[in-house]
Amino acid sequence: MNPTFHCAFGQYISDFIQEKHTLGFPYIESGRILRCFDKFCTDNFPAEPTLSAEIGNAWAVIKPTEKSVSFQNRLGPVRELAKYMNRVSKTAYVIPPELSPKTDPPYQPHIFTEEELKAFFHEADSYPVNPRSRIRHLQIPVYFRLLFCCGLRPQEARLIKLENLSLRAKTLIIPESKGHRDRMVVIPEELVGILKKYYPFLKNEFPQSEYLFPCQRFGGAAYTASWVRKSFHECWGNCHFELVAGNSPRPYDFRHTFATYRIYKWMKQGADLRSMLPYLSAYVGHSCISHTAYYIHLVPEFFSEMSGMDMNLYASLIPEVPHE
Repeated sequence: MNPTFHCAFGQYISDFIQEKHTLGFPYIESGRILRCFDKFCTDNFPAEPTLSAEIGNAWAVIKPTEKSVSFQNRLGPVRELAKYMNRVSKTAYVIPPELSPKTDPPYQPHIFTEEELKAFFHEADSYPVNPRSRIRHLQIPVYFRLLFCCGLRPQEARLIKLENLSLRAKTLIIPESKGHRDRMVVIPEELVGILKKYYPFLKNEFPQSEYLFPCQRFGGAAYTASWVRKSFHECWGNCHFELVAGNSPRPYDFRHTFATYRIYKWMKQGADLRSMLPYLSAYVGHSCISHTAYYIHLVPEFFSEMSGMDMNLYASLIPEVPHE
């Protein structure tokens, strides 16, 4: 059931979300953004009968602490709403793309070495039992393997619902990923086996929970992002590696490592990246193939055996900056 919207054109917001649900889209995160937008309109433009240019331009002001990616995600559902309103004969202002800010300075990801991966997962597999959270020691190695083996974003893995996981089909549905679109992820055979071993412990401890990684403290609800960071730093800290050059490793870097290793294997095999990148782009949920192609330039930097490769062969594929 849709919540009530209070701005002057709130019925259009409600109808738009209902249309998305009818088409099979959960529209959870986008719906949350539109609820914030409704409050913004109610507080600042209570008498405005439609999504006007004044409202759109006021909404399209980046906040002092807001990342450009978050800003873009905040504009997306409002643009979709405006297009819907125009389609049903209600004149509305579509926020133009040129209002988007310049991107943030590119973050140089940490690509884990094989030695680092082996050490990290040894620590994850050795995580001590906590009587106050009886299966946490089982959750941590499964969770981080999902990031590395499937290239998931940390939030995507943390919020996995059992209804979206099929061990029989070896697939996982990620609802409303970063581009506000669902995607299907094929799970590697070895990881399916690990999940099958974990599943009985999960159902025994949390028979009613809908999440793959429920938290005992929260009564079976999903863990928060702080659990991910804390668990990662505990395992990484126990590896006792010397300080790495550049940025310190983060949970998100398992995703970057997954993509970089995959592209490295294709390049080593002499595969046609123009043909292969669309598959990887769809698998990891990128909205634009150039975002996936960004990882090409990391290959010669990370894998010494590829350092002499002719990067001019891939120049047309590589964007100037990463997307995340």
